[in-house]
Amino acid sequence: MSAHGFDRADALRRLAEETFDVCVVGGGITGVGVALDAASRGLRTALVERDDFASGTSSKSSKLVHGGLRYLQQREFRLVYEALAERQVLRHTAPHLVRVLPFLIPVLTRDGLMNAKLARALGSAMWMYDLTGGLRIGKLHKRISADQAEAHMPTLPRDRLAAGYLYYDAQADDARLTLAVARTAAIDHGAVVVNRAGLVGLHKDASGAIVAADVDAGGERIRIRTRSVVNAAGVWADRVRTLDEGRDPDTIRPAKGIHITVPWQRIRNDIAVVVPVPSDKRSIFVVPWGDLTYIGTTDTDYDGSLDDPQCTPDDVAYLLRAMNHSLTEPISEADVVGTWAGLRPLVKSAATAKTADLSRRHAVSRSAGGLITVTGGKLTTYRRMAADTVDLIVDGLGRGGRSRTRKVRLRGAEGWETIEAEGPSRLGLPPDLARHLASRYGSEARVIAAMLQADPALGAALVPGLPYVRAEAVYAARYEMSGSLDDVLSRRTRARLLARDASAAVADDVARLIAPDLGWSDADVAREVAAYRASVGAERRAGGLPESALDAAIGA
Repeated sequence: MSAHGFDRADALRRLAEETFDVCVVGGGITGVGVALDAASRGLRTALVERDDFASGTSSKSSKLVHGGLRYLQQREFRLVYEALAERQVLRHTAPHLVRVLPFLIPVLTRDGLMNAKLARALGSAMWMYDLTGGLRIGKLHKRISADQAEAHMPTLPRDRLAAGYLYYDAQADDARLTLAVARTAAIDHGAVVVNRAGLVGLHKDASGAIVAADVDAGGERIRIRTRSVVNAAGVWADRVRTLDEGRDPDTIRPAKGIHITVPWQRIRNDIAVVVPVPSDKRSIFVVPWGDLTYIGTTDTDYDGSLDDPQCTPDDVAYLLRAMNHSLTEPISEADVVGTWAGLRPLVKSAATAKTADLSRRHAVSRSAGGLITVTGGKLTTYRRMAADTVDLIVDGLGRGGRSRTRKVRLRGAEGWETIEAEGPSRLGLPPDLARHLASRYGSEARVIAAMLQADPALGAALVPGLPYVRAEAVYAARYEMSGSLDDVLSRRTRARLLARDASAAVADDVARLIAPDLGWSDADVAREVAAYRASVGAERRAGGLPESALDAAIGA
């Protein structure tokens, strides 16, 4: 069974048979955004992704939909304005996935007295954020007392807590947002979208213009006839440009960001908190996520493998030191239950600039052969990046009109308000489960509710300690183009990020659950489980984290 328009076998057939106006390379948030924008303008659109949707940077962000306070310090006022405007668009187009999130900025001092200069600077920054667009969310920032700040995070050092500032931004599961955009492009607007189909070549006519793209789809080579190609490959963009130009253009400067996950009880923050890092005058986000809290991010130059960035012992130690400076109950490596590392595709500028200082603005360019490359940007501004990119395609084709995505609601958004208004009774499920499913699938949660009614056993926990149920894994295999165990545990659910070792412990059970829908044999199951557990073990060892008690049991 498969969702109409989001079936991999059918997509591969169409790639080989049809001719497209645009072929997008890259299934991260930028690429799927381009596919949706192009398809919604009536352009015949294909998208190919080498691995899985959002398997790169787009599943490894801080999961925030925000303007970015620190960009005001860099005088990136236009970027902040655009990002905050896009935040509001997303609240309309994906209300089930994007939620308002309060943020606390604690004012910590040496002696418990607030420095007047610091107070003025923070107050000015808060007003600037509101006036740049933060106020669109419907709430002004406010200064709160030390007691109020402590109530939001009781583990803050009360003797050094002078006051706090409260402001509002938004949060979204980045991988699910990416998947929702991809499915909207395919199911609602006819785009051909496929994962595990990597670009291996470009073909040009006598004039040097690109007229086709070759992809390798698991050993099957397909030539895609297309009038234009968009390079939305993120940190891999230069690899795609090399296929066009015959040389490495060396335009991307990867910056690594890492996050760690710890049990919520170790932090006890009921809202997001911006914690200062005294050593380098930066800040990190401390964000609650169910029974866990994630902490990040760093922003450092990276020159390792683009395909496998890892959290190193130094990365983990940096975040632990930063947190422990602002905690009364220190945390250690033993508290870390999950990690993730992602690479931001920053556009190179001055070689001496720190990655933290490089602009997050995006750039769109067209090569002599017609390859359109979009780089830079951030999760929040993906729709604007996509619109600018498709505008360039439209200019070349002479048709397509203006972007329509400001009002295109994503899969699950239509009918969301009804479910939200009528509550759990609308789905006929226990309240906690209904809220969980609605917040991840929106109105499409009705499909999972029907699956649960047909087979109540699918309501059991997928991974102990996490809210996901077995029906979600089956749904991922049937309707969301999952092709591996890692797809299900890392991106369709976020079990690996939130409970790395617990997810590895049940890997065999999950693989056998989805095997019938994916046509896996016992040998396939064993191979998937071994690969997943090996990857989890490598991740733990790369971070220098203590050996898990589960290691012996799972053979990691």
